Amino acid sequence: MSTTPGTPSFAQLQVLLAVVDAGSFAGAARRLNRATSAITYAIDNLETQLGLPLFDRVATRKPELTQAGRAVLAEARAVTHGVDMLRAKVKGLLEGLEAEVSLAVDVMLPTARLVDALQGFQTTFPTVQLRLHVETLGAVTQLVLDGTATIGVSGPLNVAIDETESIAIGGVQLVPVAAPFHPLARLGGQARGAAREHIQLVLTDRSKLTEGQDFGVVGPKTWRLADLGAKHALLLAGVGWGSMPAPMVKGDIEAGRLVELDLSDWWAAIYPLRILHRIDSPPGPAAQWLIERFKSQV
Repeated sequence: MSTTPGTPSFAQLQVLLAVVDAGSFAGAARRLNRATSAITYAIDNLETQLGLPLFDRVATRKPELTQAGRAVLAEARAVTHGVDMLRAKVKGLLEGLEAEVSLAVDVMLPTARLVDALQGFQTTFPTVQLRLHVETLGAVTQLVLDGTATIGVSGPLNVAIDETESIAIGGVQLVPVAAPFHPLARLGGQARGAAREHIQLVLTDRSKLTEGQDFGVVGPKTWRLADLGAKHALLLAGVGWGSMPAPMVKGDIEAGRLVELDLSDWWAAIYPLRILHRIDSPPGPAAQWLIERFKSQV
């Protein structure tokens, strides 16, 4: 007896799924607009090809899957789903839909805004692959300029970039914080110039576009980090003070892990956000949808 199964056709797998979903051979026949005998013949052929009984047609009046049948069913669903996704992707390509969108976002973009956009994107464009890059400051713009990213959500950039079109999409409030045992927290931050005497943790990046530019720096004592997560961890540990996106540290402030500082030499800072793309590479339907989603959040 051969142990090498044959190769079932896609049509046979569709018949198998129809029988299971309809609960009977007659129901599958009605669903597929075929004769019941044709359904029975297709299942017989499928079982012969695979060398396994898929349904128990003796012990029950209603066709019940055998153990082997249940295993084959799971694979059949995966195959048909893959074919459906392939057809949807090809349909999208024929209609001008991108196969992939690459998105670069500033690390300061609130997580809730990013999750909202990407959840909606997944639902609306299930066949479009997405690549996400998270960077700081000018690095987002650099990824858009060199074509790595289709669109970017960038923070402030103090230079004009003629090659890009940008749209303001609000911003995020920055708040100065420190651990509750940090000297500034114990002072209440009221003493004028007190912040200048302590290490300020400053977010920086590796991009040439913002090299040498400072954002919200108060004093000369700075530690510069390119990772917001590392900055957050150092703040919690009491190593310096610094500004953080308000949504990111809201829970820490409420739990007492961080204290919002009332600094006389700090101004209420809004970190502006802009969405941008290259002028010579206009966004396709999926990328344009993301742009509109970020705009609508404002």
